[in-house]
Amino acid sequence: MSLKSSNKVDTNRYELTIAVPADEFEDAVSKVFKRESKKITIPGFRKGKAPRAFIEKYYGEQVFYEDAINMVYPSALEGAVKEAGLRMIEDKIDFDLLESGKGKDLVFKVTITTYPETSIDGYKGVEVIKKPVEVTEEDVDAELTKVQDRNSRMVTVEDRAAQNGDTVEIDFDGYVDGVAFEGGKAENFNLTLGSGQFIPGFEDQVVGHNTGDEFDVNVTFPEEYHAEELKGKPAVFKIKLHEIKAKELPDIDDDFIKDISEFDTVEAYRADVKEKLTVSRQKQADDAVDNQLIDALVEKLQGEIPEAMYQNRINDDIREFSYRLQSQGLDLKTYLQYTGMDEQGIRDSFKPQAERQVKVRLALEKIAELENIVPTDEEIEAEYAKMANVYQMEVDQIKGFVAKEDLSLDIAVEKAMGIVRDNASVKTEE
Repeated sequence: MSLKSSNKVDTNRYELTIAVPADEFEDAVSKVFKRESKKITIPGFRKGKAPRAFIEKYYGEQVFYEDAINMVYPSALEGAVKEAGLRMIEDKIDFDLLESGKGKDLVFKVTITTYPETSIDGYKGVEVIKKPVEVTEEDVDAELTKVQDRNSRMVTVEDRAAQNGDTVEIDFDGYVDGVAFEGGKAENFNLTLGSGQFIPGFEDQVVGHNTGDEFDVNVTFPEEYHAEELKGKPAVFKIKLHEIKAKELPDIDDDFIKDISEFDTVEAYRADVKEKLTVSRQKQADDAVDNQLIDALVEKLQGEIPEAMYQNRINDDIREFSYRLQSQGLDLKTYLQYTGMDEQGIRDSFKPQAERQVKVRLALEKIAELENIVPTDEEIEAEYAKMANVYQMEVDQIKGFVAKEDLSLDIAVEKAMGIVRDNASVKTEE
């Protein structure tokens, strides 16, 4: 392959003229002939036995050229783009065949979309606000309350009426205009009062009743109710209350702490909770600072970014989202039906996120270039080893999936973010 010319024809569009040597193209034609000749029948020859010269005479000299061009095209294009010092974006490629024939070089012209020319200033000294990290005894108490709740048990209540927070077992039978409606009846249904599980007013009217009570609940269906025939309609539910159950919380003492943790005392457990909360909130504060820095970089980036970059990022994000849905036993098509969205709708919903991702990546790549960040072989190998450990694969397998150039750029981008972070002007929020 040889790059004959490279010319910028528009913003982020380059025209390349590429030549594939005659002998290399001839080799591709021969391979196509060997593959395809078995399917070809020529008068006077058994199927698959006709010589190449007879096939070319019968069907035309260029009978195998299209497949041969497809064979050499990808590597020729990749080599030409690299030789031209360009980075190509996966997008529409205009192709024009200029020359081909026996004993001739294959010459073609392509017009490709390239990464944008960008610039960025002021990425050092970005002013950001960091929230102070504080963990109070009340915060620790709240965490212990969650632990109490997770270790609670439900006990039957017989000496009082139902109240919010209780779980009641009820039968209910609903009527609109004196007629029972579909889905309005159930037996031995467990309902947590105050949860908002039923339509407004229903749970409030169960509160105050005792086990064994039979009573009516009068409610009105909301105007936005999902069943058209019930929207805005008044309804009467006949209720029978079978059982009231309440949460019984364990006492927080040393014995309880020994049962649910590796600690022996409440004091030691509280100290551990406080430490973990501090680490967690410190990370949240640091992440918030990083988000401010990223917003600043997006604002400071200058350049005309091809729409294809956004669309490709949207494709990647939707693909990742689809994988997450599959892990939950759902596919994207079903999700769209549930949410009432179409394909364009979900693409539009991912657009702002994709634009931000693309811009911050371009900004950090530009900073890495300006700072002359070049990861060492040791850093690259260390990153390969880390990835192999995460994915439980051999390092050589990871190398087969992730090109060294791509990994090197990822490391450079991380280092560029480190430079922005280290040089930021961070003020603590009062």
